[in-house]
Amino acid sequence: MADPEDAKKGWFSRLRDGLRRSKSNLSSGINEIFAKRRLDEAALQELEDLLISSDLGVATAGRVTERLRRAKFEKNISPDEVRGALAEEIEKVLEPVAQPLEIGTEHRPHIILMVGVNGTGKTTTIGKLAHQLKEQGRSVMLAAGDTFRAAAIEQLEIWGERAGVPVVRTKTGGDAAGLTFEAVDKARSAGVEVLIIDTAGRLQNRQELMDELAKIIRVIRKKDASAPHHIILVLDATTGQNALRQVEVFGELADITGLIMTKLDGTARGGVLVACAEKFGLPVHTIGVGESIEDLHAFEARAFAEAIAGTGNKSEAS
Repeated sequence: MADPEDAKKGWFSRLRDGLRRSKSNLSSGINEIFAKRRLDEAALQELEDLLISSDLGVATAGRVTERLRRAKFEKNISPDEVRGALAEEIEKVLEPVAQPLEIGTEHRPHIILMVGVNGTGKTTTIGKLAHQLKEQGRSVMLAAGDTFRAAAIEQLEIWGERAGVPVVRTKTGGDAAGLTFEAVDKARSAGVEVLIIDTAGRLQNRQELMDELAKIIRVIRKKDASAPHHIILVLDATTGQNALRQVEVFGELADITGLIMTKLDGTARGGVLVACAEKFGLPVHTIGVGESIEDLHAFEARAFAEAIAGTGNKSEAS
């Protein structure tokens, strides 16, 4: 049997690798600013600019620089001290939103509506989530509600096979709300615990997307007035500040209940998750660091903060 501690170390290592771009930009910038230098106003301004350009957000950047101003102004300070303060401030922002995805038992099926821009890894994330839930002993069904793209339907069927869960689909161009209605009926008849519904993400036509999502939600609520029980937005970590705009847009389209961030693969600009947490306060359930079916992990604030700031390996040892 695999050692859980080894698994945790392996996960943290992959997370650090996935955030390599963010960490490298921050680390090298901090080294340049604070190598053999006292903490003066010019250094603080340079640091604040660096943090903002790393997508961490204005509020977080301001708190880090203010903290250092109070503690070390006109004193010598090392890059490691700056990184340590940065990690602690990031963790403070992320800790309240690091919330696991809770699947209730009072409704069957528990309905999860997945939304996000095409290309964010939404369909892949659905497959990984289905696998994860099945590993927990739950019965799962998927619905291929992105009916406008044949590739999305086919991809979901492939992930359904990998996870060993059934997929409800219709023809390309079919009615997504009708497909949803059918999927809820099938999930109920089969006694399935969790139904995960994929949706289209064509933001170039927001009104059409808004109408379609509203129709899907109305159909679901005809079957269960309390549903959907989660509406989860999938964000691509490589998009940087665009992720903030996506949260705003989808928040206008639907009552988003939580986030999943994908593609933490080394090219990611993961700092934007800090800015999202600061601005919107939405729960962050899981993050994905690769293409494997196992590469979806509960979001941990400290591990993420340390990986971005490039601080020690505390999370590996704990």
